[in-house]
Amino acid sequence: MEERAWVPEGPLDVGQVLGPHQHGGGDPTWRRTPDGTIWRACRTPDGPGTLRIGVREGAVLGQAWGPGARWLLETMPALLAAGDDVSGFVAHHRVLGEAARRHPGRIRIGRSGRVMEALVPAILEQKVVGQEAWRAWRWLLHRYGTPAPGPAPEGLRVVPEPEVWRQIPAWDWHRAGAEAVRARTIATAAWHADKLETAATSAEADRLLRALPGIGVWTSAEVRQRAFGDPDAVSVGDFHLAKIVGYALTGEKTDDEGMLRLLEPYAGHRHRATMLVGLTGLRPPARGPRLAARDYRSF
Repeated sequence: MEERAWVPEGPLDVGQVLGPHQHGGGDPTWRRTPDGTIWRACRTPDGPGTLRIGVREGAVLGQAWGPGARWLLETMPALLAAGDDVSGFVAHHRVLGEAARRHPGRIRIGRSGRVMEALVPAILEQKVVGQEAWRAWRWLLHRYGTPAPGPAPEGLRVVPEPEVWRQIPAWDWHRAGAEAVRARTIATAAWHADKLETAATSAEADRLLRALPGIGVWTSAEVRQRAFGDPDAVSVGDFHLAKIVGYALTGEKTDDEGMLRLLEPYAGHRHRATMLVGLTGLRPPARGPRLAARDYRSF
């Protein structure tokens, strides 16, 4: 085991900053214990590792196990938004200014530095309800992931290596609930994993990602938010986001084009602005039943 203590500059909500890296309540790579401690399993450049993060008297305490332990501790501050510059952000809407004042530790954006672990669940989440995507993620991780190193909570799993994603047979994709299109997209991306993981900037990652079949603006943005901590990567194409942003800022729902117009004053921080929108709690009234998760599997 290796350990590290780190004191963040300014207020920091650890659970909120790490939250985007969790995919559903049963994510096998993630666990939060009743005392607020967060466990995270990750496949680092040095191999699998487990990171345990707790907070005591204003300091973040990290403990790590496995071949990737040192890498996880070295990058822990970045994961917890060290270097995320919020100084250029100005709230041009009163409702966002109020949200920023109420939640000063919750608008910071961390970066994991791991593209594939953000990309696979993002592809699974394409054009489906969250429950359907998270069910597939859980099934695939339990079947093809590896146990997290160290004294990790039972069931914590490390994401498979790229070659494993490439070799998953069609019938297991089906059993997971991921149809052929998403399976092909993940397998294709896995062939280019080395290049994706070594992208130096969010802009370079965007170019590489969107050159791959099946990966568009939304998927690229979701990955760059998590892997690069990009404060400007807007999830254009999200089923709900434009409606929520429009309603929160104007009282009326809008589409992607309208959302981008509303976010123009926040250039450089448009994703951060949408995070603040989420913290307002403002949502357009529901006008129909929620979409149900599909399950077309047969066993």
